[in-house]
Amino acid sequence: MDNFTFYSPTYFVFGKDQENETGKYVKRFGGSRVLIHYGGGSAVRSGLIDRVKASLEREGLSYTELGGVQPNPRAGLVYKGIDLCRKEKADFILAVGGGSVIDSAKAIAAGVPYDGDFWDFYMGKPVTEALPVGTILTISAAGSEGSPNSVITNENGMYKRGAAGEALRPVFSILNPALTQTLPPYQVACGITDMMAHLFERYFTRTSNVEVTDRMIEGLLLAIINEGPKAVKDPADYDAQANLMWAGMMAHNNSCGVGRSQDWASHGMEHELSALYDVPHGAGLAVVFPAWMTYILERGGVNRLAQLAVRVWGCRMDFENPENTARAGIEALKRFLKSIGMPTNFAELGAKEEDIEEMAHKACYGNGGSGAIGGFVRLNKEDVINIYRLML
Repeated sequence: MDNFTFYSPTYFVFGKDQENETGKYVKRFGGSRVLIHYGGGSAVRSGLIDRVKASLEREGLSYTELGGVQPNPRAGLVYKGIDLCRKEKADFILAVGGGSVIDSAKAIAAGVPYDGDFWDFYMGKPVTEALPVGTILTISAAGSEGSPNSVITNENGMYKRGAAGEALRPVFSILNPALTQTLPPYQVACGITDMMAHLFERYFTRTSNVEVTDRMIEGLLLAIINEGPKAVKDPADYDAQANLMWAGMMAHNNSCGVGRSQDWASHGMEHELSALYDVPHGAGLAVVFPAWMTYILERGGVNRLAQLAVRVWGCRMDFENPENTARAGIEALKRFLKSIGMPTNFAELGAKEEDIEEMAHKACYGNGGSGAIGGFVRLNKEDVINIYRLML
């Protein structure tokens, strides 16, 4: 296990109706002038935004609003939010929504006190200062409610890139599983795939003797595999949604990633798909991950893949030829993803073969890239092209 530091100060408030206490938590963490940031009309139509406003008003807090966050959130709205916060002298960002809304809120929070272009943070500059962010989660998926990360798409070149820094961790997050009970099953399935992918990116490591975090990842995957189909079949299943909500947070607050190298190549490849075709992130990952696993199997990935197959998918270990076990695990993942309604190939995503080279180039070189991605297996442009072709 490698040396590490880990600091996760987010205050979590879990359970039914807890959004009605939002104002109390904003005040507790120093907010007085709040930007309420949200996505489309569902948060308004459901009455959630009105409940949040009433809670802020009970605490004597002022607020302004900025809706319109899209899936794969855009830089253009971030710039608008930064200007609005400066104009209104906002000192707290309240994100009401899923990962896209929270990521957009984090980008605004980083940009307000910064003299330069907020996109600098998405070019690799660490975020060391930001306005405090609170969240009210409505979709279990990205884990942004507990992470120090944010992903934004820049319309200038359609680059989808991430920023990170402990200043981006929300100061509090309200997690009410009841807010997820009206989601369409497809959105629930995309969220399941996203949180599994966050665990896979950490599981595939070159660091030895990481049994504790291996077992944490495997346990979370088993819980997701058990609870996920229940929530897809019946999104109103509160207990299944509650388990998924906490699993999604645990999958990405990095408690499972400490002391070990990580990979993240699959996310890099998927970012090009969702930037170009605007597909849901989880749907893209459902196509990318099995292809990536197949490609790295013969490039040093057999033992990790076989261990995952046995411990998570219940495959029999073939000690004479562990490659058979590894392949069985990949097939088990494919069957699971298909069973919850996820796409399996480029055609189902609406992706095109003729765009492969462009996406591979942008994944490896675009927006200041070094020419290679991944930590478990380093992939150059030719490798990435080959993996995209496996998705056809």
